[in-house]
Amino acid sequence: MQTTIKAKHQGPHLGVMAIIYMILFIAGLSFVSSFSPPYFPEPSAPASAILSYFQQHSHDVLMCAFFQFCSAIPLGIFTATVAGRLNVFAPGAAGSNIALFGGFLNAFSLTLSSMILWVMAYQGIAADGNIIRTLYYLMFVIGGVGYSVPMGLLIAGITLPCHFKGVLPKWLTVAGLALAAIGLLSSFYLIFPPFLILIPLTRFPGFVWLILAGFKLN
Repeated sequence: MQTTIKAKHQGPHLGVMAIIYMILFIAGLSFVSSFSPPYFPEPSAPASAILSYFQQHSHDVLMCAFFQFCSAIPLGIFTATVAGRLNVFAPGAAGSNIALFGGFLNAFSLTLSSMILWVMAYQGIAADGNIIRTLYYLMFVIGGVGYSVPMGLLIAGITLPCHFKGVLPKWLTVAGLALAAIGLLSSFYLIFPPFLILIPLTRFPGFVWLILAGFKLN
């Protein structure tokens, strides 16, 4: 099966694309993540803490925006390539279109949230508390639920046709279905804040899953 897939659909190495995507995203995150204060503010943080962070750490925010914008490119390439790969061994299956929709929406969310983050780092913007809070909440929801739900769709779109065709190992299929469910359930964060935890539970295990699935499907 794998030989047939490779013969009929040439393209970038899926595993390598997933690794590049992960490295760029985490590189951006490293600029605003720390084991000691000040931390990147959560939505529940006081308005003064949000304003203070973006006023005092504009360079770190700018670098985060740059690397996360760059990470959307290999994610988009991965999505286009894996959708074509799925069409080879599962023609007509909805999974490839679901993966394509989820992956491109994910890349778009990354692009948009990183552009908003760039605006927030721009000189003078952080001086206005009302503007910075509005942009912050917009960036957070696009880069949070706007990321995790499409990631769930991308993983589900890959997992389901691979499951029916027996392309991926069973353990990777089960993990994919679990991650897809977590990603979709994270949408409840919009009305129930404790569901916030589902966003990183989709994001970081999702990196590993895409890499493993990418190497299996390549």
